[in-house]
Amino acid sequence: MDQQAYDARAGAPGAPGAPGAPGAPDGAADGAGLTSGTVARRLGVSPTTLRSWDRRYGLGPARRSEGRHRRWTPGDVAMLEEMCRLTAQGVPPGEAARLVKSGAGPVQPPPLNGAAHPGAGDGDVTDPAAEHAGLALGVARPECRGLARAAARLDADTVEDRLHGFLRDHGVVATWEELMMPTLNAVGRKWESAGDRYVEVEHFLSWHVSTALRCVPFLDRRPIRRTGAPVLLACTPGEQHTLPLEAMHAALTIEGRPVRMLGAAVPADALAEAVHRTGPAAVMLWSQTRSTAGAPLAEHLLRVGWGLKGARQKPVVQLGGPGWRGAAVAGAAYPHSLSDAVTALRAR
Repeated sequence: MDQQAYDARAGAPGAPGAPGAPGAPDGAADGAGLTSGTVARRLGVSPTTLRSWDRRYGLGPARRSEGRHRRWTPGDVAMLEEMCRLTAQGVPPGEAARLVKSGAGPVQPPPLNGAAHPGAGDGDVTDPAAEHAGLALGVARPECRGLARAAARLDADTVEDRLHGFLRDHGVVATWEELMMPTLNAVGRKWESAGDRYVEVEHFLSWHVSTALRCVPFLDRRPIRRTGAPVLLACTPGEQHTLPLEAMHAALTIEGRPVRMLGAAVPADALAEAVHRTGPAAVMLWSQTRSTAGAPLAEHLLRVGWGLKGARQKPVVQLGGPGWRGAAVAGAAYPHSLSDAVTALRAR
């Protein structure tokens, strides 16, 4: 951290905006150092998290003012920034605190098989920031916890770095199934239980996931050659959840399959017309809820054909999403995951 910038923010004597000077910031208390509220806002964590890190791991300020009010020096803040960086990588908080206090260098992220990082068994199932947000991740990869912590802090740089790094290292299917989807599900459950108090985190994370998936073709500098009949991706009428289709689009694109994304809430007539116009090898129809899963539409798509009489072709129809559970559409495929859907289309 730049010492001069810190002094100006913290209100060091003689610095612009110092305590007692015109325009002094609210977080600048009398004396050296930042208040806990100011540090929490800067890092994107709650003051409760700072108190917890102090109590659990000894990551507190070097000195306290009268009345034991915390005053954070540049060195204190630098340690907290490193703590945030490590936990965003999926390092368990207890292990991250030990690394910060020991001055250890950068750590390697946990392996793809989900093996626990050293220190994961120290009783710290979640970071205090994640506890404050109430994210129930259950048994999840360490990277999921890191991504959730960064999302709860609205830390755009870290979220983007985690998503793009995992995509580069492990590919689209693994990233969607092992990182994006578990974290999105946890955030979505929190939003449902907490109402509008948490909607900003859900929207924030969804936007970054969507952006990362759309950037997939640019992560690989090799030219992508697309051949064959396209795959048509569409949400059912009234369905607004497009992220699973965006993951499908990214996975097929990187494999060189032509894809046509129609997006959210596609009217039945428009979808049938698109099938006639493009002659797709397959149609993926997504429904998140039963209220948007229309069996008659799926049955109609199975009957749509094109080409000369006697040699007409029809698409494979894949029905994706929890909305189709319990539906019985003869002739349709029901992939249970992104990997299932991609594997089935690859076989064709």
